[in-house]
Amino acid sequence: MKKNGPPRQASLHRATKETDIRVDWSLDGTGQGKVDTSIRFFDHMLDLLAKHGFFDLTVQAKGDIEIDEHHTVEDVGIVMGKALHQALGEKAGIKRFGFASVPLDETLAQVTVDLSGRPYLVYNVNLPDRKIKTFDLGLFEDFFQAFVTHGGLNLHVNLQYGRNPHHIMEAIFKALARALDQATTLEERLSGAVLSTKGSL
Repeated sequence: MKKNGPPRQASLHRATKETDIRVDWSLDGTGQGKVDTSIRFFDHMLDLLAKHGFFDLTVQAKGDIEIDEHHTVEDVGIVMGKALHQALGEKAGIKRFGFASVPLDETLAQVTVDLSGRPYLVYNVNLPDRKIKTFDLGLFEDFFQAFVTHGGLNLHVNLQYGRNPHHIMEAIFKALARALDQATTLEERLSGAVLSTKGSL
């Protein structure tokens, strides 16, 4: 169950001298992604996150990509992390933990999430090729670090095996989507309480 009570959504805007980013995120959506960062492979990955997580996610980003794509990718991670944190509110009733193992042809990726409020990233991904066209796939680690830091979650990304770099990143984002969908889902047995012996997350 995902829908219960007021809508769990957030709309955020962040502008700096390097980037201008808007994110609208509804946790209780139908998988509608509207993404435009001017970095097409990045757009593709965020569309996968929306579709396979059943999130309604809009990301509009303008950045100094004529210099480097790093600022845009990292700053989108910052704003998406803040949006997730805001949409979750007090995290009452959420399952908190999520895990997904997703294959794509020769690739298998596993992602584990804990919406604990304790930011930590484990990223075990060895890429056979660092680039898709001109896009540096290594920037995804910076995206995940920003997302984790500002979203307040514990995220473990483990590539079990894979040969094709496109398949690898696609499997990772699909696994992230499924794990986040699971973690943000409401658990009826909690009756609105927080899943922690401390009473808060």
